[in-house]
Amino acid sequence: MFKYFPTNYVWNLSVDLAIEMGARIGEIEEMCAPLQDAARQPDAEGTRAFRESWARMADKLCDLAGEDEQRGRLISAGDKCSRAAIYYLTAERLQAHGAPGRAALYQRFLDVFAKGIALAGENCQRVEIPYDGGVLSALYVRAEHVTGPTPLLVQVNGLDSTKEMKYRVGLPRWLAQRGVSSLVVDQPGTGEALRLHGMTAVYDSERWAGKVVDWLETRADVDPRRIGMEGVSLGGYYCPRAVAFEPRFACGVVWGANHDWRDVQKKRLAKEGSFPVPHYWEHVRWVWGAKDMDDFMRIAENVHLDGVLDRIRVPFLVTHGEKDSQIPLAWAERTYEQLVNSPRRELKVFTAREGGVQHSSFDNSANAGAYIADWVAETLRGRTVL
Repeated sequence: MFKYFPTNYVWNLSVDLAIEMGARIGEIEEMCAPLQDAARQPDAEGTRAFRESWARMADKLCDLAGEDEQRGRLISAGDKCSRAAIYYLTAERLQAHGAPGRAALYQRFLDVFAKGIALAGENCQRVEIPYDGGVLSALYVRAEHVTGPTPLLVQVNGLDSTKEMKYRVGLPRWLAQRGVSSLVVDQPGTGEALRLHGMTAVYDSERWAGKVVDWLETRADVDPRRIGMEGVSLGGYYCPRAVAFEPRFACGVVWGANHDWRDVQKKRLAKEGSFPVPHYWEHVRWVWGAKDMDDFMRIAENVHLDGVLDRIRVPFLVTHGEKDSQIPLAWAERTYEQLVNSPRRELKVFTAREGGVQHSSFDNSANAGAYIADWVAETLRGRTVL
């Protein structure tokens, strides 16, 4: 794990995630060098300084992209906008719920991300899926060099990730190379669903996952018999739960298991384990729509997979980093052990040899992501050679 800020796990996690999304080390240095003292300050002061530094770099990149546009250099402009969006998102993710300017920063991120995609002509389309009187937003990435209906992997967020973050880390691109399309969703409690539409998380993830499959079944370019699902971090709970209760999924994958999130919360109250974001308790209450801590802990009691996984009757891959400091490896082993009716279950622990040993491989996603992409391609009958 790259530790720019030796005393601040949450900030290191954010920097590492930015690098995995495509940040440049020279820009990281320029943004982070002035923040060493701020990293030791209370959350409110520190995250404000972090935001100012990272947004300043993003603003500069947007200015440079504008100069490229004026000269007709649209690919270069798109590349700069894409990095600017990474920096806006990283700054927004660290802010407290309701922090002044957070909503505007998120909208700025969405606008710049969309502009970068359009200018660079990337294989990525924003789509909307009807749900609960509103819509869930998602990114659709087409399989490459394939004719006819394709297999597809639905990909869902964890506690604090977004569809754009998952897209930039790279799994949709790696799958497209292997003949598998992707639908990366901001499900309730995450991304646009939470920030723009007030859709809070629900423990019974099959409620929204079923609507996603309904929508996919209307598309002529998707093979409805070859739709799988993957979840990262807290998605390591959402995904198995959805696959267990939605039989139309043909396989499941967790990138970082999360078998018993209620236990994780109890441990965190006892100061055990690392927090993924500042203002943690305020953040989780916002995500789950809890009015206070007692209400949140009552909600969390539902967020576990015991008594659920024996319903899964499709292939399932459980992955975990051996040095995960947020979720103990034992929970990945529990998920695997309870997949008793899966016809092909696998537990893959990422070690120092291949990298990706931290939570959901945020320290090095390339080899872990390739392993997942290959497994999905083999399972959904994509390809692993060109």
